[in-house]
Amino acid sequence: MIEIWTIKEVSVFLKIKEKTAYRLVAEGKIPGFKVGGSWRFKRNEIEAWIDEKMTIKVSRNN
Repeated sequence: MIEIWTIKEVSVFLKIKEKTAYRLVAEGKIPGFKVGGSWRFKRNEIEAWIDEKMTIKVSRNN
């Protein structure tokens, strides 16, 4: 089953302010999609995005 989050839920998960989450998704920096004008996020895509960012950071440090 796919878990879908609201902007509030993703901001809590990422430990950022909702305003920051809105800005990041609007800029295409985090994966999200709109449903009826409201942003939604697939949990597995957010987790994959985090993993990708961590991999990029590690490879830049080597």
